[in-house]
Amino acid sequence: MKTIYDRLDEIMQRITKESFRENTGLGNEVGYYIFDYEPKYEMLVRDYAQFLKQKINGGNYGFTIKEFDLYEIMLELLETKGYLEKNFKMEQDKGSEFVFNATKKALRLTEKNDLIIQYIRDRVKKGDVVFITGVGKVWPIIRSHTVLNNLHQVLDEVPVVMFFPGVYDGLELVLFEEIKDDNYYRAFKLVERY
Repeated sequence: MKTIYDRLDEIMQRITKESFRENTGLGNEVGYYIFDYEPKYEMLVRDYAQFLKQKINGGNYGFTIKEFDLYEIMLELLETKGYLEKNFKMEQDKGSEFVFNATKKALRLTEKNDLIIQYIRDRVKKGDVVFITGVGKVWPIIRSHTVLNNLHQVLDEVPVVMFFPGVYDGLELVLFEEIKDDNYYRAFKLVERY
């Protein structure tokens, strides 16, 4: 069985291959990948993603990693729209569930003009590799399968890697190894666990 360190080391080998960035050998499927890991390794994986981003972006690899932390994007969008402080007050008055639903509406999640998807799409160019992080921090407001499904429709020329604190078996996403997020079968496992 591979250790988390073995698996993290394999990421660099995978993403620096030209065939990875050109989506070759995938039967013309768009290159969407999931790096799943035990939630207890969250901080280690976060640190490693930062390390990779700095190494690649500061090196001479011929591509750039664009990281999108879903939680940070959500906060930035809410702040920009003037909703962040209102959400804190609303949560005190009406509870978390009410704020979750209001936030989903404010971000237009699952709609054609989904603000999270637009945010990512507008900041990516051909030749980039996209890292999606913050999946666990933003649950249950933003769900990983929703992001992948919606992103799949607007971003198909660059590989996307989602760092997922849970289990992905090629069909099903199980967040924190306990919460069934939903089925998603368009992504490939970036690095096998075994």
